[in-house]
Amino acid sequence: MSWSNHEHLEKNALLLLVLVIVVISIGGIVEIIPLFRKETVIEPVTGMRPYTPLELAGQNIYIRENCMACHSQQIRPLRDEVVRYGHYSLAAESMYDHPFLWGSKRTGPDLARVGGKYSDEWHKAHLVEPRDLVPESIMPSYSFLLKRGAKLHDLDKHLATLKTLGVPYTDEMIENAEKDAIAQAHGEARSEIGGLQERYGEKVNARDFDGQPNIISEMDALIAYLQVLGTMVDFNAIKDVEDIGETGGAE
Repeated sequence: MSWSNHEHLEKNALLLLVLVIVVISIGGIVEIIPLFRKETVIEPVTGMRPYTPLELAGQNIYIRENCMACHSQQIRPLRDEVVRYGHYSLAAESMYDHPFLWGSKRTGPDLARVGGKYSDEWHKAHLVEPRDLVPESIMPSYSFLLKRGAKLHDLDKHLATLKTLGVPYTDEMIENAEKDAIAQAHGEARSEIGGLQERYGEKVNARDFDGQPNIISEMDALIAYLQVLGTMVDFNAIKDVEDIGETGGAE
């Protein structure tokens, strides 16, 4: 652009404004459009699967009680975070969450890796009376979850809705949603556990989570959800890949 043209552009405020908007729009489009393609921003990770119906029911309770207001589910790639909570969070771990439950503050600890860290009995006792296990806790009691039956009858509709959002639930998973939730909560006591494992994998936690065999409570569902958080990905395999990348290959 010659000097005369450049001078004309600088003196014409309206033209300058239009061109600035055009340039910003082009830059925005180049950066934003790729984010709508999940495969460009989420690296596939072996082991990830959709939540089982019972785990999904537990997530619904977690959302209803606004647990993410005090507990994040996002471990940042900082040394102190990784030392305390484990491997930093991967985008793939949240790919089936609708909505995302990363959280924005921590009144209590991060829960991204809480699965398998404590027993079912610990979670039950902690939810019934947090101060029995953590004296300084300000968390309210959720003992009422033991007395309330988990909402299972409409889980097929929930799975079907999530399928429209890209969660890979099959027609078989949707059709057997309530049955699978019941089987998971009763564990080995039910022959249906085989079908549950065929649909969601052999590593699915299937047992009486709250110690009440005569009711599938909201406590069952919530503990099932907590016990799966952070357990799907094989981080040892990921660490091996990262180590190879850092060293330039195996010797």
